[in-house]
Amino acid sequence: FPPLTEQWEILTYLEARVRTFDQLQAEAEKAIELLQERCTALISAAVTGKIDVRGYAAQETA
Repeated sequence: FPPLTEQWEILTYLEARVRTFDQLQAEAEKAIELLQERCTALISAAVTGKIDVRGYAAQETA
């Protein structure tokens, strides 16, 4: 095993990386939730006639 001081440095580094990943995951989850809410609102607006979708042409995906 590496010396104890080096082990602590590794631990500190890894904890910082884990915090970063946790923050990124939380931000991604918030973004997904917001997009789902917007999608639901858009569908609702289209179904209730609040927006006109008659001229919409679906784009082909490659």
